[in-house]
Amino acid sequence: MKRNLLYIVVTLLGMVSCRPKENVPAGAVVLSHGGKDASCPYITKDAKGRTVISWVEKDSTADTGVMLYAVSNDNGHTFSSPMEIAATKGVYPHAENLPKLLFRPDGSVIALFGVEQHDPRNKYAGKVMYAISVDSGRVWGAPQSLVTDTAGYDQRYFDMALLPGGQAAAIWLDNRKDTKAEGSTLYWAVTADQGGFQAAKPIAQTVCQCCRTRLYVAGNGDIHVAYRDIINDSIRDMVHQVSVDGGQSFSEPVRISADNWVVNGCPHTGPALTANRYGLHFAWFTMGNGQGIFYTASIDNGKTYTQKESLSKAPMAKHPQIVTIPGDRVVIVWDEPVKWQGDFRSRIGIAVKSPEGQTMTSRTLTADSIKATYPVAGALDSKTLLVAYTRQGEVVYERVAI
Repeated sequence: MKRNLLYIVVTLLGMVSCRPKENVPAGAVVLSHGGKDASCPYITKDAKGRTVISWVEKDSTADTGVMLYAVSNDNGHTFSSPMEIAATKGVYPHAENLPKLLFRPDGSVIALFGVEQHDPRNKYAGKVMYAISVDSGRVWGAPQSLVTDTAGYDQRYFDMALLPGGQAAAIWLDNRKDTKAEGSTLYWAVTADQGGFQAAKPIAQTVCQCCRTRLYVAGNGDIHVAYRDIINDSIRDMVHQVSVDGGQSFSEPVRISADNWVVNGCPHTGPALTANRYGLHFAWFTMGNGQGIFYTASIDNGKTYTQKESLSKAPMAKHPQIVTIPGDRVVIVWDEPVKWQGDFRSRIGIAVKSPEGQTMTSRTLTADSIKATYPVAGALDSKTLLVAYTRQGEVVYERVAI
């Protein structure tokens, strides 16, 4: 009896010690393995609604790595031991070409990631691969190419989302096009049952070749895409398209803001998009008619947009991510350069907006003394946000009260 009682007490003490004390200030928790070069954090939910963070790890001397992920059973306080997805070995870590996981209601999981192509037609070409687990991530099938057409030798800057019927959709940039105008083609494909992506089709052309794309499925089933377009061969502004028929057709692209940014190069920072009951909300980087991170909203499903609003005083703030939390507030995170003791570092910025889009708070999340980049965000509840980012070769996460 005493032995059993002692076992219960020790067990309970162990359970308590694994959870953070409520009166201890929140801070960054390292998620990646020591001795590895970690990057590319991504936040999603599994089929049970649990928060999942994935990332990439590699040796410091290697160019490529492997995807890992961890699951939280306590609303983002702690995470499981990292689980490696061996089928993703060879993934090229690129935080704009961000590897992603998608958990489907049927228990299958899809890992979508980029690798180097090594094609003689373009030595910088990439390839988008995916691997599927049909048993909630326990066993993974062999990696498959998203594009099997031999005319397609360069694919990258992809995104993936769950459709209302339980299938997965993907978009990506592709070299295949039927115009001589500069830019890549934006392709769309959907899975079939537990099989892979099928019936790929182009939905836009003249897309900026080196900025991430955004695919977002709203609560009413509308499918939204956003990307940086090349307009009149010189202007690189953000545009939006929507499908109200499940991806059968998409509207014509409409600029979310007439920045008129003329640049002969790739900014390497794409758009962010979310929605709530008031409409669509966007964040992006531009150097046209202002410089830095901006915000706009649309209450008519992308036909018209509010006047853009600057989110950061740092002129080179980039890489925004945006998320809706319960209660319909909107949160934007980004990274921005900061000078510290004569050197340049990078810190994370965060802004909270009301459901209607008015800024409620705006501040920095990380210290100026560290190098923190490429934040991603996920809602935990109406008052708490989970933010993950890369900090000097580590992937870390924080629970942030908002």
